[in-house]
Amino acid sequence: MTQTADEPTGVPKAAPELVEAVRVRLARTGAQPTPARVAAALRAERAMLGDAEVLAIARTLRADLIGAGPLEALLAAPGVTDVLVNGPHDVWIDDGTGLRRTTVTFPSDDDVRRLAQRLAAAAGRRLDDASPYVDARLPGGVRLHAVLPPIAAEATCLSLRLPPRHTFTLEQLVPGPAATILRAIMAARLAFLITGGTGTGKTTLLSAMLSLATPGERLLLVEDSAELRPHHPHVVRLEARPPNLEGIGGVTLRDLVRQALRMRPDRLVVGEVRGPEVVEPISK
Repeated sequence: MTQTADEPTGVPKAAPELVEAVRVRLARTGAQPTPARVAAALRAERAMLGDAEVLAIARTLRADLIGAGPLEALLAAPGVTDVLVNGPHDVWIDDGTGLRRTTVTFPSDDDVRRLAQRLAAAAGRRLDDASPYVDARLPGGVRLHAVLPPIAAEATCLSLRLPPRHTFTLEQLVPGPAATILRAIMAARLAFLITGGTGTGKTTLLSAMLSLATPGERLLLVEDSAELRPHHPHVVRLEARPPNLEGIGGVTLRDLVRQALRMRPDRLVVGEVRGPEVVEPISK
């Protein structure tokens, strides 16, 4: 049985045509949709609304212009780790209890595409017919992945993964005997590999284990997208970078591993191993 998650209730909603009129006025001036500017635009439209309605329109416009549009409320909901869009009327979340379909919809696939392109641009990336997919980290830490048709066969696909809202200790994640073994691995400074399916907690477990490193150790973290959050006083992060529009300037995980090995690491951590980046640490 498919469970559904409703949009947040109790928030006033303004007529779409009024929101669009305010949007056009703000776009002409390039102004950010602050409550004061929205109120001024509403007065210019001769709309008499209360404070709650003005704030609701301001939130809607901010979400549409600089946020995640209809997905904004889902990203802010407690416990949500992933927001997945398979099409304009097919939006899912994972809030730790499994995937649930939501009642959130987009007017059309063009709207999903525009949102995906705007989010990609906010991350300094390109998303169009010539570059039909993107994997990037947004300001604030949300991880973005999007694929455009016809690579996505039916509709634009958009995936947003939120960074962990809090970290866990090893004892909170692993039963006693297993935790003892993992602590011994860290104390002996052994090399180890964590494997598992998507969303099974690999990053969470690794962050908890790295938090056990002694304060005098220097941790070098090499990642495609910065997700590890160890509680440790000496952490250096290196993050891969894709090539620019001309196909130059890319920095791969293998490049970063080579650099990290020259930075006097006590522990070198590669967030995701999918290719030749594994060669460098093994050969040293």
